[in-house]
Amino acid sequence: MMRRASLAALAAAAWLAAAASAAAVHAPKDEHQFGVIGHSFEKGGDEERLKQSIDESSESALAFVVLTGLKAASEPCSDMLYMERRKLIANARRPMIVMPSATDWSGCKNSNGRTAAIERLNRVRELYYAEPESLGRRKIEVTRQSANAKFRSYAENMYWVDGNVLYATLNVPANNNHYLPEAGRNSEFEDRLVANRYWLNRVFALARAKKHDAVVLFSEGEIKPLVQEKGLRALLGRNRRPQDGFDAPRRQVAQLARQFPGKVLLVDTAPPPGSKARPVIEWQDNVGHVSAGSRALEVHVAKDEEVVFTLKKADAED
Repeated sequence: MMRRASLAALAAAAWLAAAASAAAVHAPKDEHQFGVIGHSFEKGGDEERLKQSIDESSESALAFVVLTGLKAASEPCSDMLYMERRKLIANARRPMIVMPSATDWSGCKNSNGRTAAIERLNRVRELYYAEPESLGRRKIEVTRQSANAKFRSYAENMYWVDGNVLYATLNVPANNNHYLPEAGRNSEFEDRLVANRYWLNRVFALARAKKHDAVVLFSEGEIKPLVQEKGLRALLGRNRRPQDGFDAPRRQVAQLARQFPGKVLLVDTAPPPGSKARPVIEWQDNVGHVSAGSRALEVHVAKDEEVVFTLKKADAED
């Protein structure tokens, strides 16, 4: 009797092993999924929407979540508010990658009514990007641009790897990349332009050297990577339009993507085209783009012959 039971157990174990082996053959070689929480304060919403999005992301099997924006433009630029939002984000179950939005700093003023934009951006950097890891109860390691002494301030630019995909953030705010049309030197914009140019070159150089299958870039502002004018038309266009703060990163990403053998996906939190439009990933050659707006998205990443990005969920905007 015991021998018969042992034989049955062995047979069951063999069947399970065979089933697992068959599943492994048909399963993608590499897959994971990540979340994106768009700018919850895009329309002046309160903290509850952010809390809800974080709670919902905690229920999904996400490798990490990228969150854009800490506050609405109408909320105070105070250390107290920054710390309250940091505590909320740090308590999330999933690793949280935080990107600053224009409303977090660019419109801030001091008690004299003068701009405090750069001081407030630096304060956000101190509070949110001091460590080489994400926020959240479960953390992932990241490499920050601030590890380079020449770019010590730019800790919000970071990269990390999951599977064979290189992920990176780029501080490109939605308000025309914080280009100011007033006369004089646009110091914050110009200095960050230099830092971002270096960062993009480094990210793509690393992706080529490590033979990554794809690069995913996150930003708040939409650089319109699929709209790239060339030649004389591009020069004439730049001369007749107001200064386009996204022009330099757009041209650089287009050039770097042409030299990269894998896919390049850009994710931003601009509103998708059309008031009721659902986010979709649009592709042109090897470059893809999706705008999340103030929605929460889940993106499934699978690798067989090539990397495939699929939107799994998009909640409705109010």
